[in-house]
Amino acid sequence: MKNITLLYITIVSVFSFNIYSQKARVTAADKKYDNYAYIDAIKTYERVAEKGYKSADMFKKLGNAYYFNGELDKAAKWYGELFAMATDTDLESEYYYRYAQSLRSIGQNDKADEMLQIFIQKSGNDSRGKLFKQNVNYLEAIKANSGRYQIEDAGINSKYSDYGTAIYSNKIVFASARDTGSLAHRTNSWTGQPFTNLYAADLVDNMIPGSPKKFDKNINSKFHEASPVFTADGKTMYFTRNNYLAGKKGKDGNDITLIKIYKASLVNDKWLNIMELPFDSDNYSTAHPALSPDGKTLYFASDMPGTLGQSDLFKVTINEDGSFGTPTNLGNTINTEGRETFPFVNDENEIYFASDGHPGLGGLDVFMSKINEDGTFSAVQNVGADVNSPKDDFAYLIDTKSRRGFFSSNRDGGQGYDDIYKFLETKRLICEQLLYGEITDLVTKELLPDAKISLYDSQFNLLNSTVSDDKGNYTFKVECGKTYNIRAEKPEYTTKEEKITIADTNGKTYFPITLEKAKCKVTIGDDLGKCFGIKMIYFDFDKSNIRQEAALDLEKILDVLNQNPTMKLDIRSHTDSRGTFKYNEALSQRRVKSTIGWLIKNGVDSNRLSGRGYGENQLVNNCSDGIKCTEEEHQLNRRSEFIITAL
Repeated sequence: MKNITLLYITIVSVFSFNIYSQKARVTAADKKYDNYAYIDAIKTYERVAEKGYKSADMFKKLGNAYYFNGELDKAAKWYGELFAMATDTDLESEYYYRYAQSLRSIGQNDKADEMLQIFIQKSGNDSRGKLFKQNVNYLEAIKANSGRYQIEDAGINSKYSDYGTAIYSNKIVFASARDTGSLAHRTNSWTGQPFTNLYAADLVDNMIPGSPKKFDKNINSKFHEASPVFTADGKTMYFTRNNYLAGKKGKDGNDITLIKIYKASLVNDKWLNIMELPFDSDNYSTAHPALSPDGKTLYFASDMPGTLGQSDLFKVTINEDGSFGTPTNLGNTINTEGRETFPFVNDENEIYFASDGHPGLGGLDVFMSKINEDGTFSAVQNVGADVNSPKDDFAYLIDTKSRRGFFSSNRDGGQGYDDIYKFLETKRLICEQLLYGEITDLVTKELLPDAKISLYDSQFNLLNSTVSDDKGNYTFKVECGKTYNIRAEKPEYTTKEEKITIADTNGKTYFPITLEKAKCKVTIGDDLGKCFGIKMIYFDFDKSNIRQEAALDLEKILDVLNQNPTMKLDIRSHTDSRGTFKYNEALSQRRVKSTIGWLIKNGVDSNRLSGRGYGENQLVNNCSDGIKCTEEEHQLNRRSEFIITAL
């Protein structure tokens, strides 16, 4: 892959050989390396290495040259030579990470994991090491996310590099190193390929591209153009280009031409008024613009000051007057010490991007994170092994309605250096559920509007909050298979917190919540148990001894009796109709006796208590013998009552 793609700047020290002629040749190669002429440098380094010369510094450069070009299998070879001769003290931690990534590209995952373990030890607080430790079984997670795509060649690739797509006016616009319009081919010394220009192809049914043609001549220059994005009205475009405008090439302090984001306006069907963005600089790169669905935020990749790693993703506000705010780093949920690049944001508040810092299959992988309402990001997920491969995979784009899209890759089996692939997503990455229910009064069953409902994750981090509507309803969008905590609050009611685990499939989860009043008003004839939601005092099957959870409910009754010394209760136990009449009556009587006995044992005067077991004599529905009823209907009849007989 090319420098415009990876946005990577490296600082390389000069090394030497004992033999002067070899030193001169390597020094010349170093100069090309430092100026990003990697292809030429590789040829020199390899010729020297083939003659038997060994140097850790040379092997670093050879490995890096292939690593930065995305040829990870060849990088693995030279990093292997490096690790064969160097000691731990000779190697910076970064080389363990690059070697691991390169090993993964050739299927040596166990050895890659060994390198990552050493990387963790040597790198200290590097987030890539933390992510690996937190996701030891990341290959299983990737496997679970795989099998969701139908993928095929997009039909627009050449023997050169083709990558980075955008949709505009029912066309696909992309970068290509092919040159269909001139006899002279200007070659990029880094990649050994012609500089990329923008091309466009009409899209027919199912987003199938037609024959590519060069995009607007005012946009294409003699240097790189790539990764365009267009506003919804089609009147403004942003794109990446080498630092070149109005015939002038800009350079940084090391005399290197970096890359910038430019803006152009459509005037009479021509793209004019090309200008660089105000946060561009000669001294760092900005690239790969992406727009939020409302067009008010521009996302991009950069190594500007404030970058956490080798390249990060940023966002910047586009103001109503067309001016820009101050770029903001997307933070360490998205960005790592590695490379994050090629963002894409869809109308479902999902951000897709390429990274070699998050656990993947090797090289750049495509990842996705949900953008939360407060601007934070959900956990990053690898999109799976269909889109991702052991090589570089990037520039993902999806149409959320058709679930069709494009991505770029230099995987094996392609036609050129990078190729564009089209896909149909057959299953969504994020399994979503609608969590919903009503908030009601525990005793009266009255619907409770204006109750505050808060949604927390399993670690009690607040995710969202809402207020129940005039019918007591609440809803949250949640992810499948996850455990959440829900807190319901309302003045004059006791706050309630419940745990819920969501099913693993798309759908809805119904979860009603009942709130009990902080102060329960009762009078003679009322059931004291309703104040606390006591439906039944539970006993072990066919027994009458008090269970632990039953004792907890009885403690509530005991407390009320202690606070109200003149209150008297008639305790009644009921069963359902299953079993014989005589048996149910005897069992319920034994249970009343046990309940009264527990209260007396805990200090209640026996004169304040009376009771009787009614068996199945007082059913609350028609579930009598011979009538087929559900378990829920039978449950209504199995109940305990604490009827107030005096106050």
